Amino acid sequence: MLTNPLVNKSSLIYSSVKVLTRSITMARKKIRIDLEDTEGAKYNFSLEGNVTREKMLKIFELMDLINIEENQEGSPILDSVGAKIWNIIDKHFPLGKFTSSIILEKYEDEYGEPIKLSIISTYLARFASKGRVVRTKQGREWAYQIIKIPQKQHNSFLNK
Repeated sequence: MLTNPLVNKSSLIYSSVKVLTRSITMARKKIRIDLEDTEGAKYNFSLEGNVTREKMLKIFELMDLINIEENQEGSPILDSVGAKIWNIIDKHFPLGKFTSSIILEKYEDEYGEPIKLSIISTYLARFASKGRVVRTKQGREWAYQIIKIPQKQHNSFLNK
């Protein structure tokens, strides 16, 4: 509390109420999107105030126009073992089921390099724990399948 004798208590209470009221009325919607493309360029989008579905769609259209989602060649960046495994899953098994041994064969055929089955199994277990694939027991091994999000659910956050 201020102990300045020049400030009376009623003006201090009024100013603190004024500040409190201003902070309550200024609570507005804020959305910030920070992106980086494959060339290292950074994009910052900030929406404040009355954020509508149409405004969000305009931001997505702008992102599509500047092609942030894909690299120049149109192929995914495969700089890690996990990215290579996910590329095989996404390319060869978009709807069907697969096992770690099938991924092992595809990986060695596609990239021409050996990999241990335990490494593939570890990555598949991580994908399952992150909710990217669903895992079910099939005999002595696990069967996996990509979890696809339907378009209606994917865009439902825009309606809120």
